[in-house]
Amino acid sequence: MLIRNKNGLVVEITDGTAEYNDQNYRLSLFYDLAKTSVIRMAKSLSHELSPHACTAVAVTPGWMRSEIMLDHFGVTEANWRDATEKEPHFVISETPRFVGRAVAALAADPEVARWNGQSFSSGQLAQAYGFCDLDGSRPDAFRYIAEVQNAGKPANAAGYR
Repeated sequence: MLIRNKNGLVVEITDGTAEYNDQNYRLSLFYDLAKTSVIRMAKSLSHELSPHACTAVAVTPGWMRSEIMLDHFGVTEANWRDATEKEPHFVISETPRFVGRAVAALAADPEVARWNGQSFSSGQLAQAYGFCDLDGSRPDAFRYIAEVQNAGKPANAAGYR
């Protein structure tokens, strides 16, 4: 059906971009392979689908404020910032709608084929397409993780939202 209708889009959702995963070992052999494999699948699909005018990409959310994460920290969407007392870097978190808006932006883009085979974070796509999270911010979690969290700096989302 994807090939028959032309201009189809396959979006693989994963954890991490190719760039991030290339530079970081992801917890264990199996977790690392699982996250990297999804990105590789999008890249491979891009080659298989491009002759049919279809596009495949991988997209990762950042620190997501999913129901399970909110429950884990004992907070709700209304008071999610209270979770930063337990995990200060949760300050860069995003709602599930943010990555949804990233996928919607890709799907609405008549020139989406320019992204074929690549991987992106929701924050990168927000910069490219100009959409925001529910609070009007544009969290750039993977840049934050690399430059602040993994660098051992204190949590501070200034310049990353």
